[in-house]
Amino acid sequence: MPKPSSRETVPNTVSQEMASKAIETASSLINLIIPGPLIVHRHPDGISVDVPILYNGFALDRIHFDLNSSEFSPKGRPAVSAIPGLDEGAISVKVKELFKELRVLDAAEFREPEDCWVIPLAWGKFIVAHIKVSRDGSEVVSDRGLTAEVSSRIA
Repeated sequence: MPKPSSRETVPNTVSQEMASKAIETASSLINLIIPGPLIVHRHPDGISVDVPILYNGFALDRIHFDLNSSEFSPKGRPAVSAIPGLDEGAISVKVKELFKELRVLDAAEFREPEDCWVIPLAWGKFIVAHIKVSRDGSEVVSDRGLTAEVSSRIA
C-alpha cells in the first residue's frame, strides 16, 4: 500500500475566518502605506511609471501611474505615454493625493503556490494593487524582488 504524501498528512485548509482576518490585517495598514520612489520604464513608444507601495520599509506591490491622465491605471495595464518631460516632483505630489483614495476590498483570493491571501486594493473602479497576507491572516507578506529593486534605487 503506498504511503500518503506529506500534503495529505498535513492539514492544508483555508477558511472564511482566515480570509476575514487577512482582510482585516490589510485594512489595518491602509493608512500606513506610503508611495516609494517612482520606477520609470522606457519603451520604444514612450515611458511608463510604476509606484511601489511601501509598508515599514518593505515593498508590497506596485501601482501603474498613467502620465496622460495623472491617475492610476488598472492592475496589469501599465500606461505608456509619449509625454516628453518627466516631472517626478509633480507626479509624486499627485501620487500622494491618490494614495489617500486607496481602499481595501472586502474579498480575498488564496494563492496556493505562495501559501498566502491576496487582498485587492482599489482606487475608483479599478483594482490597482494587491496586499499579500499570510495564510493565517496575521501578517503582511512583502514582495522581496520589488523591495530589492526599490532599495537599489534609494541607495
